[in-house]
Amino acid sequence: MKTQVKEYTVKGLARLAGITVRTLQYYDAIGLLKPSRRTGSGYRIYRDRDLLILQQIMFYRELELPLDKIKSVLGSRDFDLIVGLAGHRRMLLEKKRRIGRLIGTIEKTIKNLEQKTMLKDEELYAGFSEKEVRQLKEYEKEAARMYDPDIVAQSQKRVRSMTGEKWRSVRAEGEKITRQLASLIDKDPASPEVQEVIARHYKHLGNFYTPTLGMYRGLGEMYVSDSCFRAHYDRYAKNLADFVRKAINAFCAKDE
Repeated sequence: MKTQVKEYTVKGLARLAGITVRTLQYYDAIGLLKPSRRTGSGYRIYRDRDLLILQQIMFYRELELPLDKIKSVLGSRDFDLIVGLAGHRRMLLEKKRRIGRLIGTIEKTIKNLEQKTMLKDEELYAGFSEKEVRQLKEYEKEAARMYDPDIVAQSQKRVRSMTGEKWRSVRAEGEKITRQLASLIDKDPASPEVQEVIARHYKHLGNFYTPTLGMYRGLGEMYVSDSCFRAHYDRYAKNLADFVRKAINAFCAKDE
């Protein structure tokens, strides 16, 4: 039984290869890729051998070889299709390695540029009084003493990766939450009004680290036991630190 030869029109081959009809017509005109035959009406017809040659042309074009050079290579008597493909493979692998190195360089450059936009110490404490700056640094020392070092490192990394605008937004939100808690100090710490604000307080901590309920409860205890934290909260309202601790305990009790 005679095997049927698969054939492609110029439009069919262009669609298959992802190139334009005009490109194939140009390759024909310069003698780079001639169709296997033409119909009686002059239409170009391409067969398997033509597809392989087109593949070679596209490989060489990927390597940015000029068309006249490609024509010279493909027209050489010494040209072997398998050897040619093996050569393409070697060159493409080398190009892949080179691109990999370039990507690595770009990633390092991006990382360095991002690090340059990270908060500097003066940006971290911008807007605080000298006394508040001292308190913040004391908080950092206290956190390092009381918390897991990994959590402290996570918090510091998150803060210093913030832009100045983001840090100011986080600070403003924290200030707003504290003032709202102070305004509710006469309410039951377990009341829905207080719990709505304390839920936002818990979520706000996510800007610094990811707290478990146990960690959050421990933080509430530290607000009361640590003189720096107590002073910070009590300047908004008398006994606010105790109130916040009770609200935190009520919040944790609901989900434990």
